[in-house]
Amino acid sequence: MKISGAVFVQNFHEQQPDHEVFLEDLRLAEQFEPLGFDSIWSVEHHFSPYTMVPDVLQFLTYLCGHTKRIGLGTMVVVLPWHDPVRVAEQISMLDIMANGRPLTLGFGRGAGRIEFDGFRVPMSEARERFAEAAEIIKLALSQKRFSFNGKFFQIPEMSIRPQPIDKDLVNRMYGAIVSPETGDIMAKAGMGMLVIPQKPWEEHRKDYDAFVASCARAGFKAKAPIAGCWVYCAKSEREAMEAGRKWSKNYAESALNHYEYHEPEHFKAAKGYEYHAQMAQVVKSAGGFPEMFADTQVIGTPERCIEVLRNVQNILGASEFVGVFKFGGMPYEEAERSLKLFAAEVMPVIKAQGHDESRSAAAGS
Repeated sequence: MKISGAVFVQNFHEQQPDHEVFLEDLRLAEQFEPLGFDSIWSVEHHFSPYTMVPDVLQFLTYLCGHTKRIGLGTMVVVLPWHDPVRVAEQISMLDIMANGRPLTLGFGRGAGRIEFDGFRVPMSEARERFAEAAEIIKLALSQKRFSFNGKFFQIPEMSIRPQPIDKDLVNRMYGAIVSPETGDIMAKAGMGMLVIPQKPWEEHRKDYDAFVASCARAGFKAKAPIAGCWVYCAKSEREAMEAGRKWSKNYAESALNHYEYHEPEHFKAAKGYEYHAQMAQVVKSAGGFPEMFADTQVIGTPERCIEVLRNVQNILGASEFVGVFKFGGMPYEEAERSLKLFAAEVMPVIKAQGHDESRSAAAGS
């Protein structure tokens, strides 16, 4: 199982100037390679302090230039907000600058009304825009010349330049999936599953099972999923539970506010967001999301973190775990301390377990 790290650049309750948070997260990200992580990931969001990386490919390009070996991943590029030809060009450039280092391309369709409104794109068009944009990016990255004629995009025969080094980038594409309906969209686009946890892991397993069936209907075998988690690792259980749950619940609160889950009506009015409307209705009626979110994350002593990750692996069978180490107003020094403890005492155990399982599987084949 690969172990990677992500930075989200969250200015919780705007406690610092934006640039201070941004530079702190860059500093944290630059530690992932020397600490032995497999990849650096980041996320795309706009117009609020929820997370402040408006261009994840630009962000990763900077980090590519400040590292030598580590892989790079997007969690995610939200395709309905972009010109897909421009996205393909950015990916191709990053692939060349990475020069053989692994690049994992996570895509999503978005769910934040503030972001759709800011880009003047109706949420009801997100599903169709995503499908067209994904197809265009696949064509642009796999064929020297291509064209496309769809509802939203009409592209004359053309070629992106420079051409990417990796001729297999289309097989490194994953989609963020939080519902069966999204899983069907990603399967039709030929992508793998990227899990950004928003509910108990057993529920995400049900989504993965539905995704596997959707892939089979689309004529290909589903890849093992990639799983994200929020991490807080501390020497004592008391410190881990008190501080880790505090930061996790803060993050969950910020997600509810950014996505407006306290107000389900706008989801009900947007075609293709029926599942989100149901989730928002549950949140509005029952609450409890911050507690549930904290319950599912990797919080505890090194031993407890190992136990949680093994449980996630047993449930999902993920090929890669991507940890978010600074969130919810967590001070930089605290995030760095948690990161280094995780890298020293948790990561070697989980990585060794994956190697042992691989050797056992090879011996039995």
